[in-house]
Amino acid sequence: MMAELVEGAKAPAFKLAASGGREVSSAALKGKPYLLYFYPKADTPGCTTQACGVQEALPQLGKLGLTVIGVSPDALPPIEKFAKKYGLDFPLASDPEHKLADAYGTWVEKSMYGRQYMGMERSSFLIGADGKVAKIWRKVKPAEHAAQVLEAAKAL
Repeated sequence: MMAELVEGAKAPAFKLAASGGREVSSAALKGKPYLLYFYPKADTPGCTTQACGVQEALPQLGKLGLTVIGVSPDALPPIEKFAKKYGLDFPLASDPEHKLADAYGTWVEKSMYGRQYMGMERSSFLIGADGKVAKIWRKVKPAEHAAQVLEAAKAL
């Protein structure tokens, strides 16, 4: 078990394949603020609400110079399908071995109907241009997410 990531800590480095044939990496974002948001599964109700909210906020987030990257344990084909279906312009990255999720502490034990299993916690991390974690949201409420991010991004 890794130490929990805290605000002010250096953001873990990453490099992942993403929707639209893109590759996203912390190296490419050096000196720029970005949001990494972890979601459990493409095209499920909560994840769709969250992704569409982020997509709607993209113009405002873009004005603030913020790059947004969604991360899930899904393979790229379902991610591509999800992105196309909802017209999601921002990259959705595939983290099938949950290496990035582990680094951010979002691959956690969950329980449903009394069954314990490992899964993705819906969490977001706002990373400042200095490469440090500026804000952390755990157990994100999909409908409120974009507004919270916008508010925090203005403060960067």
